[in-house]
Amino acid sequence: MSHVNPPNPPAEPIPPNVQVGSGTEIFGDKIFRRFFSEREPAIVFGENCYFDGVQLALGKRAIVRVGNFVYAANMIILAEHEIQIGNHVFLGFNVAIADTDFHPLDPALRVQDAIAVSPVSGGRPRPVIATAPVIIEDDVWIGPNSAILKGVRIGAGAFIEPGSVVTKDVPPRARVLGNPAQVIGQV
Repeated sequence: MSHVNPPNPPAEPIPPNVQVGSGTEIFGDKIFRRFFSEREPAIVFGENCYFDGVQLALGKRAIVRVGNFVYAANMIILAEHEIQIGNHVFLGFNVAIADTDFHPLDPALRVQDAIAVSPVSGGRPRPVIATAPVIIEDDVWIGPNSAILKGVRIGAGAFIEPGSVVTKDVPPRARVLGNPAQVIGQV
C-alpha cells in the first residue's frame, strides 16, 4: 500500500503520512482540518473503502488503521492514541469514535486545561488526559448516531443498534442497544 490519491479526491490534499488503499474513495470538505498526527503512517485506509463526509481529528501521536471494505458516512474519528477498524465494517451516519475524553474529568483539571489551550496560556502544559485504544473487529455493523468510547473492543460480527453509546467491550456477535449500551441478544 502506498500514498495514492483516490479516484475522486477530497477537496483538500491528503497528508503525506496517510496511506490510501486501491479502490478507496474519500469525499468531503475539511476532512483533515484537525489532523496533527506526526506518526508515519498516521492513517492507513485499506482497499475498497468508502468515506463520505468524515472528519478526522488526530493528535500528534495518534494512529488509525482501517481495514478493507469499510463504509462510513459523516463519521467523526477523535484519536490521541489508537483506533483500529477491521474489515467489512459498516458505520452509519454520524457515528463518533473517540479513544480519549479530550479533556480531564476532574473539574479543577478542566479549568487548567481550558487555560492551557486558550490564546493566553503562556505555554502552560495541558494536564495528562487518559487515552485507551478502540478496536472494532471484522464484520461489525454500527448504527447511525452511535458513539464508541475509549478503551472499547467490539467483537467480530457485533451489531450496534442506532443511537447506542458503547462504553465497555462488546462480545463477538452480540447485539447491543442503549446509553450505556447493553447486550440485548445475539446475531
